[in-house]
Amino acid sequence: MPHFSNKKLIILLVGMILLVALISFSLRDRQNATLPEQFIKDSVGLAQSVVAKPANYITGIFYNIQSLLNTYEENQRLKMRLEDFAVLQAEVNTLKSENEQLRELLEKKDSLRDYDPLRATVIARNPDQWEEKIIINKGSSHGVKQNMAVMTTKGLIGKISLVTPFTSEVELLYTNNPNFRVSAMVQGEKVVAFGLIEGYDEERNELILKRIDSSIEISVGEKVVTSGLGGIFPKGILIGEITEVTTEDFGLTKMAYIRPSADFSMLEEVIIAKRSATVIDGSDGDGTNADLTNNTGIPGEGEE
Repeated sequence: MPHFSNKKLIILLVGMILLVALISFSLRDRQNATLPEQFIKDSVGLAQSVVAKPANYITGIFYNIQSLLNTYEENQRLKMRLEDFAVLQAEVNTLKSENEQLRELLEKKDSLRDYDPLRATVIARNPDQWEEKIIINKGSSHGVKQNMAVMTTKGLIGKISLVTPFTSEVELLYTNNPNFRVSAMVQGEKVVAFGLIEGYDEERNELILKRIDSSIEISVGEKVVTSGLGGIFPKGILIGEITEVTTEDFGLTKMAYIRPSADFSMLEEVIIAKRSATVIDGSDGDGTNADLTNNTGIPGEGEE
């Protein structure tokens, strides 16, 4: 077996002693670093800085993108809450008005706003009549009848115009039918104004509310809901919000433009209002309304 010489053994022992001394020197508490330590630390720090700057930049980009996505989602949630608040506000105002009437008419049993909701899905939409009619997957076998009101969770969109056993055709508020009217009321802070939704303005893409009493003050931003007086649409369904008020008929009546609360461009799920209240609607048996009048002295809703 090979043997170390005394000289090599002495060199090895001296080297180990120096190594232990250097380790002890480096581990003790010192105020200043040695030149080799300074060189090594500065080199490592420089390398870390070169790597860290691009990494931090890329990380910041992903963080900003994530923040934008979170902001967008939060904005969508807030918009939905605002829409729900608008519907809730309209319902509260209607309930307040109805409560006052109920106090005066304690014997009243049925309400004009009573209806049983029936959910349906839009299955077809003719491109030539995109803004006028839709086809839904509920028909007479499901209890659907002509002239029933149709709405979304945001507001009124139209009424049933044609019924088959398993499908129905809905005539929308944007129809060009001049005889399609909706008896509506403006929910003001102090008074309620009645009128009729008659057609819409294509340029503004808004509904037109006519025959409003000129002596009643209405303002931009007030909510418009169905009055329930025509016998077709239940009371209190949100229609939209007033964007402008003008005069017509040489100043004898007022006219208002209404921005619909429902989105007519994307109709997928709708609700059919099956009226449960017994009302005198002036129909002649086939669902077509005769010349209706309400307590405002103006014709009622539906087709004359």
